[in-house]
Amino acid sequence: MKICILGSGALGSTFGAALSEAGHETWLLNRAGAHIDAIRHNGLAVIEDDVERSVRINATSRAEEVGAVDLLIVLVKSFATARAIADAGALVGPQTVVMSLQNGLGHEDLLAEAVGRDKVIAGKTYVGGVLLAPGRIRCGVDGKQTYIGELDGQVSARVSHIAEVFRGAGLDTTVSENILGTMWDKLLVNVSTGALTGITMLTYGQLYSEPLLRETALAAVAEAIAVAQAAGVTLSLTEPEQAWNLASAGLPASFKTSMLQSLEKGSITEIDFINGAVVRLGQRHGIATPVNATLVACIKGIERAMADQQQEETKR
Repeated sequence: MKICILGSGALGSTFGAALSEAGHETWLLNRAGAHIDAIRHNGLAVIEDDVERSVRINATSRAEEVGAVDLLIVLVKSFATARAIADAGALVGPQTVVMSLQNGLGHEDLLAEAVGRDKVIAGKTYVGGVLLAPGRIRCGVDGKQTYIGELDGQVSARVSHIAEVFRGAGLDTTVSENILGTMWDKLLVNVSTGALTGITMLTYGQLYSEPLLRETALAAVAEAIAVAQAAGVTLSLTEPEQAWNLASAGLPASFKTSMLQSLEKGSITEIDFINGAVVRLGQRHGIATPVNATLVACIKGIERAMADQQQEETKR
């Protein structure tokens, strides 16, 4: 296949490396910067299971250089989705399939508005990646599941083929007949820890040793489960403790959530597509979500404080 990954940070580069090594024409597309420059000049350095290898892969900041692709994987930050897909028109041809592997809920609607709902499929992944330096990543692929599916739950030929391609690249992939439920399961995991670590600046080891924070996390997840059930979603995680326990499974005490990492870098977060999605859908279905609304407000307050501080520094 000809594949482009739109938003080629750590996770996008991890998928790109696997697919390129499997023989597919794979492109990493990201805004201009040191990461893309390093890959273009030196290849992508990938560290997996403490073994480093160099992967040759196409990398660019211009969609026109890539042209129409068979599969467009969207991995930009949630808040950048609408702008990114609007700028990616050159990638989308008559047969292009567009798939989000982003955190949270709501991306498929944004993509459908831009390219048409018939082109969009959904996915969730537990594969992990960390950007160590420009052109250099550490990734975890073994034993990490990826789920993909049609929005209507059908097991189509195109989804089955993409799953085959992923598995052939060493990406453990399952076709889901309930991809919406799968997406909600992952959302529950993110709801349980992301905002709390962003607000408190705690690592997982610190978070999981504070009983008061555990109770807040369970309350947030309980609200999200109630919203999902009101929306008619079939979940595999039906108790808040399941999401809380799954969130930390196999991770070191030093682990930091992506939301905390974003705030530490001075970047805005994906809160609107995680806890914010719970609040919006709760309003739609008449379910009260005060805990999630409070978490959203706190993160928004931190983002505002960062923005004000950055503005003051630019004036100096």
